[in-house]
Amino acid sequence: MKWSEFFTSSVGKKFVMGLTGIFLILFLVVHVCVNACIWAMDDGRMFNLAAHFLGSTVVPRVLEIGLFVGFIIHIVQAYVLELQNRRKRSVGYQVPMGNKGSKWYSRYMGWLGTFVLLFLVIHLKDFWVPSRFGEMQEVSYVPGVDVHDLYGLMRDTFAGHPLIVIIYLVGCISLAYHLMHGFQSAFRSLGVSNSRYVHLINGIGIGFAIIVPLAFAMMPISMYFGWVQ
Repeated sequence: MKWSEFFTSSVGKKFVMGLTGIFLILFLVVHVCVNACIWAMDDGRMFNLAAHFLGSTVVPRVLEIGLFVGFIIHIVQAYVLELQNRRKRSVGYQVPMGNKGSKWYSRYMGWLGTFVLLFLVIHLKDFWVPSRFGEMQEVSYVPGVDVHDLYGLMRDTFAGHPLIVIIYLVGCISLAYHLMHGFQSAFRSLGVSNSRYVHLINGIGIGFAIIVPLAFAMMPISMYFGWVQ
């Protein structure tokens, strides 16, 4: 099979989904580690400096472009595969299998992915767009170096705005269930089939799908209730 034929085949599309999925999982690790800096209790100093490093250094900026490309490819391939699967399932089972055949979140990955996409758009509008294209308040921790006060923006976005906090929590819950299936599915798509490794990946995936979205969810909650300072 030629490479062009491979990437247009069902197997090739799943391979691309798995590859981009793992790339996005790595991004989540970096993102949650940077955001966790808000709990340093230093009035946002560590968080703002970490965000400034990612936004001003060449390598992270190049990776940022790759991240957007990865998101687009992952989303497009997801919808293409979802449409293909819907065509194959046009004739349903006589007896619905329910959770006996698969978990509900694996059957609704398209919907969960859509909720995550909407959440991503809102998140980019709230933080990435002002940081890249708007005029933000700046603070100086190092003489001669002014950094965007993203910590202050986060506090202003969530403090006293319960509806926004709820929207973010819904996004984090959607992400959790999306990862619950997507984490192990990404490795399976790349050819990991050994039962010992599959069980290990499933266990890590469940932990990742709980811990990372929970950490993200705690950020707006902490800002809303004033648990960080």
